[in-house]
Amino acid sequence: MPNESLQARDWLASARATALAWWIPQAAIVASLLAPAAARAAIWMLALLWMGMACIANARRCRRTHCRYTGPYYLAMIVPVAALALGFPPVGIYGWLILGCIILLGSKAIWWATERAWGKFS
Repeated sequence: MPNESLQARDWLASARATALAWWIPQAAIVASLLAPAAARAAIWMLALLWMGMACIANARRCRRTHCRYTGPYYLAMIVPVAALALGFPPVGIYGWLILGCIILLGSKAIWWATERAWGKFS
């Protein structure tokens, strides 16, 4: 498939699709830091599931390199969120803040590293 065809199928080429698939869930993660822990965990797990599935779908649609890695990463991050929600380990808001930074900054690092190494579409 030519590169132009891949770009045309890429959800990241559309601000609307990008907002629905990634920006809104990421904003929900940040905004829910002020919510009670149970609500925060539910919002984060839903947002991570949504973003992970969007990445996997986008990788299949257009072979976007980083989506092949960020999709499983987002899904895997549900496990530490569930652990914090269950109190393993017991942490306060700073533990949640650290995990949030790991989730959001980790996905950006994966994006940068994979597309730098293998290109935007592979």
